[in-house]
Amino acid sequence: MAATKKLSSLFPLLSLICFISFFLLLSISRKASISSSTTHPQFLRFKPIDANLTTRSDPSATGDSSCDYSDGSWIYDPNAGFDRYDSSCKEIFKGWNCILNNKSNARDIIKWRWKPRNCDLPPFDPLQFLHTYRDTNIGFIGDSLNRNMFVSLFCTLKRVSNDVKKWRPAGADRGFTFLHYNLTIAYHRTNLLARYGRWSANGNGGKLEALGYKEGYRVDVDVPESTWEKAPSFHDILIFNTGHWWWAPSKFDPVKSPMLFFEKDLPVIPPIPPDLGLDKVLNHVIRFVEKTMRPDAIKLFRTQSPRHFEGGDWDQGGSCQRLQPLLPEQVEDLFSLKNNGTNVETRLVNQHIYNALRGSNVHILDITRMSEFRADAHPSTAGGKKHDDCMHWCLPGVTDTWNDLFVTHLNSLKI
Repeated sequence: MAATKKLSSLFPLLSLICFISFFLLLSISRKASISSSTTHPQFLRFKPIDANLTTRSDPSATGDSSCDYSDGSWIYDPNAGFDRYDSSCKEIFKGWNCILNNKSNARDIIKWRWKPRNCDLPPFDPLQFLHTYRDTNIGFIGDSLNRNMFVSLFCTLKRVSNDVKKWRPAGADRGFTFLHYNLTIAYHRTNLLARYGRWSANGNGGKLEALGYKEGYRVDVDVPESTWEKAPSFHDILIFNTGHWWWAPSKFDPVKSPMLFFEKDLPVIPPIPPDLGLDKVLNHVIRFVEKTMRPDAIKLFRTQSPRHFEGGDWDQGGSCQRLQPLLPEQVEDLFSLKNNGTNVETRLVNQHIYNALRGSNVHILDITRMSEFRADAHPSTAGGKKHDDCMHWCLPGVTDTWNDLFVTHLNSLKI
């Protein structure tokens, strides 16, 4: 009886403690929820979660908690046909036309379909795309991998609309207008995004000369390359990429022809390595684009396209002879940062991209994970080069799926 009376007297105190504990837990949970929803709002369904740049969805950005397009697998469909476009599309660069070049598995490449774990990524409808994006200008800005994607989009649209005129906006390498829809798509070639060119020591001396530099490449981190500097004021939608040229010792030899970075027309002293130079360029690009584009324009940055050299780099006998997509464990063997392998640039570049875009209004288009599996889909020896082309992609091929994801992103942003 005494014990019961004692417990009864303690009940109000225990209730108060439970209530306070519940309130604290609810508060912490709410803060955590707010934090997770505002960490990377520009990433839509994708954001990094570890040092290896594996990605996951950010459902708070779109309200869709069921789909992470980077989490999936390639499914083989033996009945898949060439209903998107075929090898007759004349815009396909000769080295990428694996069917005409008689690559042994060229007709099998498009029979693999990317299936996200919890949803579907169907091929986009080109006719609906033309209607939806009527009176729109779309610019691809970057290296030849962005041209790969640009060509894929053009060939897909041309299949349903032949009323096309070649027309290049200022600085563009290539461009087309679909006249009936007043839709223009263009490719602006730029290797580093920033302006760069040969540099040689000045006879009168300078800070770089005093450090022993005789020649190299001058990279102006705060000056956009002229090929795309006017693109933000013209295009309604921009999709950027960079990366492959930043890890190119055959071009920018650290000793014989290093990258020498300049900012505000002055050399960066002490000189910095390419990875820090990339960070500076990305930060300046973001500020320039946000300053020069209209408030309602859509800006995307495509993550790094993986290379699949095995047995050495492109100039060291590397090859890509696989005829089927990689297994998950093979992907990690080839791309894990811990292995520091031939293709390590893929995830390294992505780290720089994610860090630079954090807090900006530039959205990320994450094509890396799905592409890492596709060691079978490069031109390889059929590319016509002296070495295997394990960097670019066969067309039709993997970049068609990139455009499916691209259109899915655009549609989600228009809602």
